[in-house]
Amino acid sequence: MNDPGPGRSRPDVPADAGVTSVLDRIHDCAAGPETRMRDVVAALGKASFIPNLMLPALAIVSPLSGIPLFSSTCGIWIALVSAQMMLQRDHIWLPDFLMRRSISSKRLRSVAAQLRTPAGWVDGLSRRRLTVLLHPPFRWIAQLICLIAGLCMPFLELLPFASSILGTVVFLMSLAMLAHDGLFVLVAIMVLAAAPALVFWLLPA
Repeated sequence: MNDPGPGRSRPDVPADAGVTSVLDRIHDCAAGPETRMRDVVAALGKASFIPNLMLPALAIVSPLSGIPLFSSTCGIWIALVSAQMMLQRDHIWLPDFLMRRSISSKRLRSVAAQLRTPAGWVDGLSRRRLTVLLHPPFRWIAQLICLIAGLCMPFLELLPFASSILGTVVFLMSLAMLAHDGLFVLVAIMVLAAAPALVFWLLPA
């Protein structure tokens, strides 16, 4: 794949792309010892709102979530992207303090490679169905849920697994919007409804 290099914008992720396409973009942009969030956004495309919503959600449910304050950073990212989706902006804006954050390129490539197999499985399951759930007002509700989930993540940094559960909800919502598959909206709502019980169950005795 032809990579334009760190920090340079690439064509936006196609509207019909799958989760594997998003992971491939991330794997390819992870060059040098460290990869900045600015490079990640450029790799996905600054008008690719759904992939930029999906990626931090995936990161939170991956081993990367163990990095201190990583869940908070991803939560802010998710909240800002969700808000701009609701405002129907043309391009993503993220604050400089977030764009300057960096992560080990080796670790990022490793996680992208590990997630590729389950991503392929998810891509195989998704298809166009229940699309009424992806049009207003239901689409706005899905985006609002993602916004609230992102805002909650910094406050749940010290609560084991809580951010990962919310990350799963955001991932399912973004997958639904990317694949035009309303079934994943219903699954996300089920996970969200079960979240308090899941957190309580996963807490150490």
